[in-house]
Amino acid sequence: MSEVTAISPIAKDGLDSLIAKNRENLEEQKTLKVKTVCDQRMRSLNYARDLEPFVIDEPPGLLGDNTAHNPSEIVLGAFGSCLVVGIQANAAAQGISLTKLQVELEADINITSTWGTGELAKPQIGFSDVRVKVDIDGDASREVLEELVQHANTWSPVSNTLSRPMPISVSMA
Repeated sequence: MSEVTAISPIAKDGLDSLIAKNRENLEEQKTLKVKTVCDQRMRSLNYARDLEPFVIDEPPGLLGDNTAHNPSEIVLGAFGSCLVVGIQANAAAQGISLTKLQVELEADINITSTWGTGELAKPQIGFSDVRVKVDIDGDASREVLEELVQHANTWSPVSNTLSRPMPISVSMA
């Protein structure tokens, strides 16, 4: 039988420090900023913090050049990554060592409105359904891992952003 290697966990002391810091500032809101610049046709460069830009493009079927993930795939990737972060943090908080953590996401989307240029009489804009499967293993029972996954989803900022309405303001610069 081969030895199972644990996924590198987050530092428990770092997590504890972050928890304490956040408890001192319960009303604090962070403002995240991204600048998106159209590079060409359907391709955009997105700048966040001091990192290299991440590219978003559309596949040829949506008039893009297929050089990067499309916006909807990025949303799914952000959701999956947020779940991974939450699961890792909660595993560390509970002393659970994980040996496998993979998240598969799929979503149904109707694109007949073609960004508001096509069929507008019966629009279904955005995802109509999102399905997530978490493949996880570690030194805890299946029931504990299931609770860990559900807890991470409940407290996921991206899950809550996708599932709850919020005001969005778009204006000219």
